[in-house]
Amino acid sequence: MMRMPAEFARHERTVMCWPSRHELYGARVDEAQRAHAVVAKTISGFEPVTMITNEVAASEAAAMCGDTVDVVSLAIDDAWFRDSGPTYVTDGVHREGTCWVFNGWGNKFTPYVNDAKIASNWLQSQGEPARHIDMVLEGGSINVDGAGTLVTTEQCLLHHNRNPHLSREQIAARLCGELGQERVVWLPYGLALDDDTDGHVDNVAAFCAANMVVLQGCDDPREADYQRCAANRAAAEAAGLEIREIPVLPFMTVNGQRLVVPYLNFYVVNGGVIVPVCGHAADDDMMALIAEWFPNRQIVGLQVGEILAVGGGGLHCITQQIPAI
Repeated sequence: MMRMPAEFARHERTVMCWPSRHELYGARVDEAQRAHAVVAKTISGFEPVTMITNEVAASEAAAMCGDTVDVVSLAIDDAWFRDSGPTYVTDGVHREGTCWVFNGWGNKFTPYVNDAKIASNWLQSQGEPARHIDMVLEGGSINVDGAGTLVTTEQCLLHHNRNPHLSREQIAARLCGELGQERVVWLPYGLALDDDTDGHVDNVAAFCAANMVVLQGCDDPREADYQRCAANRAAAEAAGLEIREIPVLPFMTVNGQRLVVPYLNFYVVNGGVIVPVCGHAADDDMMALIAEWFPNRQIVGLQVGEILAVGGGGLHCITQQIPAI
């Protein structure tokens, strides 16, 4: 059976995209590019990395990323390959990419004509098989434990701007059928400030082992996320998942805009976990907690949380793993 493997399973490589929607970052686009380069170079110390970029930016991306990162020119609109790229499934011998409908996070960000095709174009460029699925889905809205459990949020997948013609049961059946899963665990919420994605799960839940989920918590009762994270924990417990929790949720204000930088938006690589940090007092303590849940992996904190949040996402959102076979 073809199944989407857990992120903590072995990767063949990581694929990213170069920042291309400059208006997201305004005068800080150079900082955003440096952050993407730093993430790519850091991951390349653990596994191969490919950076996709528009042809006009290929030389710049190659120079900034260095010799340890491969650069490929394909047409893109934005940098969030977690959402626009293919979600891979494998039976351990063969591998294929599932290509879902991408609609710019509910038609919020336009144009997205190139990103709607990037999953298929990437697979074609690599000579890998593609399976096209007539359902809107972003990769950051799901996570799996590798043993048949998929977690997502009701806030995102049941939003009217994704698949209003499908019921909750139909969406769950489609996810299980296409990605080789046995059940869907529905958490109620993403983060309160995550308007751009309508509450992606990769800000609030990630698996560290089969049936063991890491949840983002919130330690400030004054924040809306305090109750939202508590509701997510109750739903995960009701589903029989073993819980680990990151208790601190950092907030910051940049140019009058309030942003959230969840530690949970980490990315698991071969032999490591890359964690977005933003200079919060709890950075070291939260990385130490994450290290307990991912033994024998190096925990690396990267000061990219703020600039990626300015662009509307996080470290996990700009990466996509290709599972090893």
